[in-house]
Amino acid sequence: MHIKQEATERHTLSVTVDNEAGILARIAGLFSARGYNIESLTVADVTEDEKISRITIVTSGTQHVIEQVVAQLDRMIPVHKVTDLSVLGPHVERELALVKVVGTGDHRIEALRLAEVYRARVVDSTISSFIFEVTGNPEKIDKFLELMREVGLVEVARTGVAAIIRGKEAL
Repeated sequence: MHIKQEATERHTLSVTVDNEAGILARIAGLFSARGYNIESLTVADVTEDEKISRITIVTSGTQHVIEQVVAQLDRMIPVHKVTDLSVLGPHVERELALVKVVGTGDHRIEALRLAEVYRARVVDSTISSFIFEVTGNPEKIDKFLELMREVGLVEVARTGVAAIIRGKEAL
């Protein structure tokens, strides 16, 4: 007997909520309680009066699991709207990373060369180290980190994904 297994896909969810204490913990708890992984999580207020926040969650799952997650999030109070950007179509994702690289001589020169190729900016420098700031989609940052491991990567801090739908429509 052969059972067809549903494919796991990466999804970026945009969740608008009332900006109140505990909502982020409740949303993270929903994922945790059901054994769903959060790959990236960002949150910030998005209105002038600071009453509404936008939470961007990157997760993976089968289409059925993602539909369940969206439905469960949608039922939560004080969630206003849940949008699966991955299903809606073209959207822009960006992330920022601070990357500390330690090295001298050829390793230092190579780190600077790679940073130039990836348009990473030097935001701090000592005789033996650099801290680079690199922005882009998560795949670009992953590739930059992979290359920096070869020349002395020692520490990374990442912001998580911020995403927005393309075109004139607003969520």
